[in-house]
Amino acid sequence: MTPAAVAVPAPYQSYVYAYPHKTAYGELKDRPLLEELWAREPKDALSLYLHIPFCEIRCGFCNLFTRIGAPDGLTGAYLDALERQAGAVREALGERDQVRFATAAFGGGTPTFLTAAELTRLCDIAEHRMGADLRAVPLSVEASPATATADRLAVLAERGATRLSLGVQSFDDTEARAAVRPQRRADVEAALGRVRDAGIPVLNIDLIYGIDGQTEHSWLRSLDAALAWRPEELYLYPLYIRPLTGLGRRADAADPEWDEQRLRLYRAGRDHLLAHGYEQRSMRMFRRSDAPAEGADDYACQTDGMIGLGCGARSYTSGLHYSFDYAVGMHEIRAIIDDYTARPAADFAHAEYGRPMTGDEARRRHLLQSLLQADGLAVGDYRARFGGRTPGEDFPAELQRFADLGWLESGADPVLRLTPEGLAHSDALGPELFSPAVRAAMAAYERK
Repeated sequence: MTPAAVAVPAPYQSYVYAYPHKTAYGELKDRPLLEELWAREPKDALSLYLHIPFCEIRCGFCNLFTRIGAPDGLTGAYLDALERQAGAVREALGERDQVRFATAAFGGGTPTFLTAAELTRLCDIAEHRMGADLRAVPLSVEASPATATADRLAVLAERGATRLSLGVQSFDDTEARAAVRPQRRADVEAALGRVRDAGIPVLNIDLIYGIDGQTEHSWLRSLDAALAWRPEELYLYPLYIRPLTGLGRRADAADPEWDEQRLRLYRAGRDHLLAHGYEQRSMRMFRRSDAPAEGADDYACQTDGMIGLGCGARSYTSGLHYSFDYAVGMHEIRAIIDDYTARPAADFAHAEYGRPMTGDEARRRHLLQSLLQADGLAVGDYRARFGGRTPGEDFPAELQRFADLGWLESGADPVLRLTPEGLAHSDALGPELFSPAVRAAMAAYERK
């Protein structure tokens, strides 16, 4: 069957950065103890993620768990709660000599919304409460141009940050306003200068395509403005219009012409970066070919062992993914943050919301999150992890459909890898691997 004979799904369905999505999580009636969840888990190469749910503004496209601003004392109260949670989680993990963190990340929200002194405290929590040696492992931190101040960056550099991801989105002031992200290019350029002055080894710049009024010319102009800083990494994100966001109240996301525009801009951006010495690592991620090695990709979470601290963070064990309640609407987010900051330490010893990774879910997750990387999935690794079975044996219909669409390279063994067109359609391919149970849970989720 030729690709032309197969109905091609809409290319922009869902950005799958983790599986299952938090909208598939449910309340855990038994509130399992973390000590029991982690008792039999490998703990020699854990990932640590600290979530800061505050931003100075809320971009029109944003559906992250974050609130705008913070009343006096709230960030301090949040760090107090984060420290209580860290103490409870660290106790649940057991003996210190059996626990080692291999990577760390601060995300949000905007971690650099915190002051320099608060960032110092955040690092202290990671190091002294959790036992993560931040200067010895890759440490990635997200920032915005307005909050990437010299004093904050100095703290991060001194404490071992190896990667700073700056959410620029566009170097065109008109496009930034259209995305409800008011900023001036001059301020963005100044922030990039401060990041380079701080000496953090890896600079990532986030850019968005598909903004109202954006053309191929203006898109390439933004890319060239970013390339002038020789960032080690660039992430190119298609614009999504999601429910309960600023842009989501204004337009209908179902638009074939917009899909074609985004695909056209994606291909132009991809080709431009490849021509300028960057390697494609996923649909979104491009890395400068001579950039220093920095460790595993942030989103290649095929393995378990994630410890998330903060009210918007997830944690992963082999049998359960868990977090706190999830929302997008401002009123609900504020209520969840207020509840989090009021909790005593004992409350953090349990998992409250999550999804058991039963049946074939672990196989789906491993296949999905490996396949969406440019390197693809090593079939031998899959066989070793899942009792000698192959992806083709476990998911024959899905993989045959991808092959019919021209999304899979021929000769899959020993590596199952997407074609360039398959990578371009990652946001359609990923959702096709969701299990029926996860689809049903996501469909039943009541947005709040």
